[in-house]
Amino acid sequence: MDEWYHYLLLVVVGFAVGFINTIAGGGSLLALPTLIFLGLPPSVANGTNRVAIIIQTSLATAGFKSKGVSTFPFNVYLGISALIGAIIGAQIAVDIKGETFNRILAIVMLAVVLIIIFKPKINVEELAERTTGKHLWIGIIAFFFIGIYGGFINAGIGFVIILFLHYVNRMNLVRVNATKVSVVLAYTLSALVVFIINDKIDWLAGFTLAIGTGAGGWVSSRVSVNKGDGFIKTFLVIMVIAMAIKLWFFTKV
Repeated sequence: MDEWYHYLLLVVVGFAVGFINTIAGGGSLLALPTLIFLGLPPSVANGTNRVAIIIQTSLATAGFKSKGVSTFPFNVYLGISALIGAIIGAQIAVDIKGETFNRILAIVMLAVVLIIIFKPKINVEELAERTTGKHLWIGIIAFFFIGIYGGFINAGIGFVIILFLHYVNRMNLVRVNATKVSVVLAYTLSALVVFIINDKIDWLAGFTLAIGTGAGGWVSSRVSVNKGDGFIKTFLVIMVIAMAIKLWFFTKV
């Protein structure tokens, strides 16, 4: 990352990432390949992306709260469980070889495309939420494993969280997204510590990307959660397929 326009690109990509992550998910499928293509080793790109995720989810959480949307203490229980799992996942990410990471990322990206295309339509009407008793414990256990994946790579995790919270806990889409960003914030903090300890973060690139993701997260948390959804899905599918092919066949590490 020797050219000034690389950092400008990170801000622009970051805004799209923050916007997409907050209203749906999959933004890291743009951020990670961009960081890798700009010259960062895969493990460093993975760690660097966490800086931006923390800024984005912090501002998105504040944005939802400013609109009166909060799922406390349910989100805290899930966040603690995911935080523990993320420590395991992040350590796996630190130890894995770069080429293996790239190919896993390519597979994940294509899998998420299928989720984007074929996932059941989410009804945003008010539902009778199930956030206590056995459904709370099911969520706590599930989010431990979600945290492992989030700590490892994070890409596409938003779609998994949305589907789980909607169909298991029966939350409407607005409250799903409010829960999602706060939980991702919690487990990303623990993952970030692991990456810091292992010196896997480019701080300048991370904070540059965070400028965009923070702005995108704040804006998207305060607008209609359905606005532009079709366009975002189409754009994301095209970009993900192109980047997955690039990662699998042409990226050298």
